Amino acid sequence: MKLLVKSLTFICLSIGLLACSEDSNTQATADNSFKPVTWKMVTTWPKNFPGLGTVPEQFAKDVEVMSGGRLKIKVYGAGEMVPALQTFDTVKSGAAQMGHGAAYYWKGKIPAAQIFTALPFGMNAQEINSWFYYGGGNELWREAYKPFGLIPLPGGNTGVQMAGWFNQEINSVEDFKGLKMRIPGLAGEVISELGAIPVSLPGGELFSSMQSGAIDATDWVGPYNDQAFGLYKVAPYYYVTGWQEAGAAMEFVINEEAFNALPKDLQRIVEVAAEKTNANMLALYTAKNNQALQTLVNEHGVQLKQFPQDVVEALKAASTKVIADMVASDPQTAKIYESYKRFLEPAAQYHELTELNYYQNRQGVELP
Repeated sequence: MKLLVKSLTFICLSIGLLACSEDSNTQATADNSFKPVTWKMVTTWPKNFPGLGTVPEQFAKDVEVMSGGRLKIKVYGAGEMVPALQTFDTVKSGAAQMGHGAAYYWKGKIPAAQIFTALPFGMNAQEINSWFYYGGGNELWREAYKPFGLIPLPGGNTGVQMAGWFNQEINSVEDFKGLKMRIPGLAGEVISELGAIPVSLPGGELFSSMQSGAIDATDWVGPYNDQAFGLYKVAPYYYVTGWQEAGAAMEFVINEEAFNALPKDLQRIVEVAAEKTNANMLALYTAKNNQALQTLVNEHGVQLKQFPQDVVEALKAASTKVIADMVASDPQTAKIYESYKRFLEPAAQYHELTELNYYQNRQGVELP
């Protein structure tokens, strides 16, 4: 009898192990049956442009490595597949599965999209990232893009941007009248209130437009990217007064149908790689901007300028009006802005007690 029991036990264990083995093989077969996918990513930046262009390339490498080659992404710079400002429509149509750019470029389609990049005198990089991940910003962003069949994800941040390059000095508000300036988003509407003429241009056209006199001034990003475009060669004055984009958030935009067709693990890999990219870009710009600024000043003789205080106050007043008009004109924008404002007010108060106070206390300290 004991021998019979032992035999039956052995048989049961063997059957169980065989069943487990079959389940494992079935699962492995299911995973291995997924054929590697290649996506296309179109961007609003020149191919391999420092920072803005290289970050999407690194994202693609991260996804390929983490997925074991099951998802590959070919990155196209502005103009390679489609013009820079057709990224949104190209991903929407499914001709490309992903895009990388900035949400404020799509304000003609979604007025509220501007909030997800930057508002004049609005959130800095720390604040807008906190709003995205912990204040409901991402959920509102997805809701806004849902009717277009698109999924947005934070895709980097350049930090506080410079006011821009000017071919004349700005000594008063009067100097903005008639000034043709490349400046996107709500900031363009703000300078229009001061009498300037905002112009929308992709980055690749800035140097030639300044050189030809088609525009009198341009903002771009900051020293790292401005130096790469050679803007110091076509404009003598570099205004560093940050006001229009205190935390310029970039975006990945994904075709929803293509994303949903991926297995869950690849979906998560895309999301995690985007989060890594979002954090890494700010670190990159913090490191590179200060290095580039030293080169611009010490090697190229660039003159750094600040707007007079009356100009700053005029920009503040105009920003308040423009934002109020935007909010009043569209219910979706009003809803998103309410969330943005509700998050910003206590965050700004906290940063005045902490970050601002610390920066002031640090002035004049000599490190040993």
